[in-house]
Amino acid sequence: MKKERLDKILSHHGFGSRKDCKSLIHSGRVFVNESVCTNCDFSVDCDVDVVRIDDEILQIREHVYIMMNKCQNVVSSTKDGLHKTVLDLLSPDYKINYLGGDLHPVGRLDVDTEGLLLLTTDGKLTHTLTSPKNHVVKTYYARLKNPVDIETQKKYSDLFNSGLNVIAEGHEQSFVAKSATLIWPNEKKCEYLTEFGDASSEVLVSISEGKYHQVKRMFATVGNEVVYLKRLSVGPLSLDAGLKPGEYRELTADEIKLLLD
Repeated sequence: MKKERLDKILSHHGFGSRKDCKSLIHSGRVFVNESVCTNCDFSVDCDVDVVRIDDEILQIREHVYIMMNKCQNVVSSTKDGLHKTVLDLLSPDYKINYLGGDLHPVGRLDVDTEGLLLLTTDGKLTHTLTSPKNHVVKTYYARLKNPVDIETQKKYSDLFNSGLNVIAEGHEQSFVAKSATLIWPNEKKCEYLTEFGDASSEVLVSISEGKYHQVKRMFATVGNEVVYLKRLSVGPLSLDAGLKPGEYRELTADEIKLLLD
């Protein structure tokens, strides 16, 4: 982590405006490595130096990485006039200004879609995971309105794999989707076969792009309807099965390394 001015660090960690932080520093309540520091311009090595305000040791953070199991009726944005946002679900402890930038969701999930959503301050990682040229694979669990028999499953799979010509929706134009993969329960001997026997209303969908309502539009194109959608993975990262809808946790060091490597 690079060095930063002491007053900037305090300001970004919730101690008020830069002017407020200068006053705090001049008061003699701020310590760097157990020595009082009254120099607002002091350059702090964020990886080595210990900053303390009174009896509180400051946890200096450049970036934060959060895995959330997004629930329905919450939007994947930082502000919204109608709905609660994913940032509203977070503890106040996360609502500070980080040195690495603003906390934001990586990509979007529709308001009625659940599942894996990453939130971070790391703009470089966000670009890597969302840039169309990187073809990051995202896998979803979809429940369909109409159960699909074995023969139709194969037809759907072939169409999705070959590049489906997806129908327009609203102001969104039609487009030819990149090759996508479907996995049906019978193909992996899954336990979630429905009362329809070999026919299934459930399927896993893997896509490498993120057009507006893409998974829903792809199934609408083949004459079916998605009634429930949940994202299970983004690239190498899978949703923690222990997280209930609306719950979240920070990524482990291994998970961060997995995404950054």
